[in-house]
Amino acid sequence: MPAILIHGVPDTHRVWDRVREHLTRKDVEAWNLPGFGAPRPADFRSTKEEYVEWLIARLEQVGEPIDLVGHDWGCILTARVASLRPDLVRTWAGGNGPLSARYVWHPLAEIWQTEVQGERYMQGLQAEAFVTDMAAGFDLPEEAAIEAVAHLDEPMKESILRLYRSALVVGQEWEPELAKVTAPALVFWGALDPACQIEFADELGAAMRATRVLKLDCNHWTVLQKPAAVATALEEHWRNSARR
Repeated sequence: MPAILIHGVPDTHRVWDRVREHLTRKDVEAWNLPGFGAPRPADFRSTKEEYVEWLIARLEQVGEPIDLVGHDWGCILTARVASLRPDLVRTWAGGNGPLSARYVWHPLAEIWQTEVQGERYMQGLQAEAFVTDMAAGFDLPEEAAIEAVAHLDEPMKESILRLYRSALVVGQEWEPELAKVTAPALVFWGALDPACQIEFADELGAAMRATRVLKLDCNHWTVLQKPAAVATALEEHWRNSARR
């Protein structure tokens, strides 16, 4: 059975490259979400519900339960998939993606969620300013921020705005369904994340009855800042789950 890795915002599959370098298993795939380095299907509106539906359809094609992993928005979307279709997920792992009714969106998300203001931000976005924002607000390594902005095209900008505007109260909507998750769960989280505070790691772990909540000494981008630790935790999670 394969492991599928899902990125967040504003990322692509490339955000998983450093983690994959430390994994010993080879049946690992990192997928691009529609609009994030991959074409959007016809009439795809980039809402949170459509991303979940897209993931479920792709996972059904795999033909067997998989090890599902997500970071940031990938964490939120895959947790939703695991709650709606537990038959598709052998194990789940995710981090730095709060799914709580108590969570308050960070300032940049609030800009993206606001009509006109979000479009103005995207239209005026300059590479240097974006790198500065990501480094200052999220402690994203400069080279990773430069890589991210290189792929921040018009479809991605539009997808980000649509996704965030569909998710004003995603915690209230989706948190109760986490009780339906049956897959063994691992939560990994950057303890210094100012946008997705560490308390939400514990909340997510409790809601999903996680076997472990791993708190790493880094900021939001655990998969870039602590790739070896994330890879080690994932492989331990997969091995332990296989013994059950």
